[in-house]
Amino acid sequence: MILPSNHGCRVGCVVLLMTLCSSFQFKIPSRVTTPLRPVARWKKPKFLSRRNPPVVGPLFPARNYLSSNSTDFAAETSNSGSTSSNGATSASNGESHSRNYYPMGITKHYFETMEAQSGKDYRWIKPLSKPVSRVMIDDLKRRSECYVSDWTDGFKNLKKVIPAVLFLYFACLSPAISFGTIAAQITNDSIGVVEFLLACGASGMAYSVFCGQPMAFIAPTGLTLAFISGLFRFCTLKGLPFFPVYAWVGLWTSLFFTLLGLGGSSQLIRYCTRFTDEIFNALLSLNFIYEALASIKRNFQKADPNNLTTPFVSLAMALTTFKATAAASKFEASKFLSQRIRRLVKNFGPVIIFVAMSGINSLPSFEKFNIPTLSVPDKFQLAGGRSFLVAINSIPNSVKLMCSLPAVLLTALFFMDQNISVRVVNNPDNKLKKGPAYNLDMVALGLITGALSLVGLPWMCGATVQSMNHVKALTDSEYNPETDEVEIVDVTETRLTGFVVHALIAGSLLLLPVIRLIPIPVVSGVFLFLGRKLMSGNSFLQRIRDTFVEKDRLLEDNPIRMMGRKRTALFTGIQILCLMGLWAFKQNPVTAIFFPSVIGLLMVIRSFVLPKLFDEEELVELGDPTPSKHLNDGVI
Repeated sequence: MILPSNHGCRVGCVVLLMTLCSSFQFKIPSRVTTPLRPVARWKKPKFLSRRNPPVVGPLFPARNYLSSNSTDFAAETSNSGSTSSNGATSASNGESHSRNYYPMGITKHYFETMEAQSGKDYRWIKPLSKPVSRVMIDDLKRRSECYVSDWTDGFKNLKKVIPAVLFLYFACLSPAISFGTIAAQITNDSIGVVEFLLACGASGMAYSVFCGQPMAFIAPTGLTLAFISGLFRFCTLKGLPFFPVYAWVGLWTSLFFTLLGLGGSSQLIRYCTRFTDEIFNALLSLNFIYEALASIKRNFQKADPNNLTTPFVSLAMALTTFKATAAASKFEASKFLSQRIRRLVKNFGPVIIFVAMSGINSLPSFEKFNIPTLSVPDKFQLAGGRSFLVAINSIPNSVKLMCSLPAVLLTALFFMDQNISVRVVNNPDNKLKKGPAYNLDMVALGLITGALSLVGLPWMCGATVQSMNHVKALTDSEYNPETDEVEIVDVTETRLTGFVVHALIAGSLLLLPVIRLIPIPVVSGVFLFLGRKLMSGNSFLQRIRDTFVEKDRLLEDNPIRMMGRKRTALFTGIQILCLMGLWAFKQNPVTAIFFPSVIGLLMVIRSFVLPKLFDEEELVELGDPTPSKHLNDGVI
């Protein structure tokens, strides 16, 4: 259609066309999310303001793709990959295609939740366009409505909360102690176990009170520790006092991160596609496993070559802890015993195993092996006997200003780590009902980072493993014999567990003599379990495995069957190279402080390099559609 040159006629024709288009209705089968048909990217006309979003029609797809009374649209969309015109076949293809088209379903779910509860269209809101974004205000309003229930729901379901607290206490205590032990070695005892326990406990309690998504946890992470290690080496090399520089880097990061949260920048995470998510999670998993194996390796290095009994007993203890904890966490899906007993084993099993393995090491028959235990002081004191507040004015103003440069890198790391962790928690597969609040989470973490920096305590950030353990520990599920799978029934969304767990971690400072009895191999076994658990559901790692599987034995919607082994291997190989590059930067003492910038380059590679190597259909089949091509479709 050729519109007249007159502006008024053009506007009238467009409005008429929109009205006609809106008269058509999509027919989509019940309970099936079908992919949108490829359409050219639509540019918003000037006369459409934020207050007047486009009408819904074929050219302007609706946000709600589900319909309860139509069954014919599956055949209409079955041409792309469907092998049969049968409605059931088309529906199944549409469903599997949807899983590829919406790789995580998180960003789409986020905007749909906000729009359903506020009645506003968030597609026209530009991040950082105002000091305090409308998205941030709506986050605050939405979570304030359910703030009281966030606490009362926990007290109403104490049978679920109490075992969850016991398990999560050890699951969060182990990384804090382990990272504290490693940090003490890296920073020459400038930051140790006491600092990590205090920071983890205090910041966790504050985060559970003020955050937007209480199911997410913040904790020490390997990537944050790598940045602290690089910053310490830099200060040592330049002859700068570590804690004042550390404090100013943290204060700048707090300022940047808080402003990003207030400005609604969490929407930018839509450009962090599955390509980046998978590499990032693989890096976290690899870091957990690496730290566990490094701890086991040190036992062999320190042992007498003529007597390797102690390191082999330590290895057996670590592997036993790992296997037993993994078996207990999966016991709910077992066919043995009753469902109630299976849930008890799942909830309390890891705690019992942790305590039992520590108790075994205390037996008189095990004393002769001299299994190494955690190195913590006898009483509460900061490393080196330093004062609680950092002397932030003890360095020149020029150094204070220069601290903003590494703060930019740390802000980028926090932005990626925090939002990816919370996105995983907010995944619709977890069936959370109260809605996300990404920007409120960022503001809360930014303020906590500033407080930790002033007292010289280690920074905390979004912890994917602990957060997912939190969700799973509060999940009620049941076995479905028809699908032969365990399905989620309900999740207790509460702030109570996070607050109590981190209060217990802070209270652990009173139990330092008891904590000293925990064997390091047991902690290594827990690290192996957490790292292995983080691998579950990572399609990047699954594609590596599927590369060596016979093609006929793969599922029909597997990328290898749909686009060939070579093309899939090329995409997977690029991810492997990116992961290797990240790991090399992280492990090198000289470049460790710069590795957050390399994480940011992953989005650049995804946006500019991959589209030249793969067409959009292939990227969709790989579950990684280009955001810029689907923003107006409401897909991403």
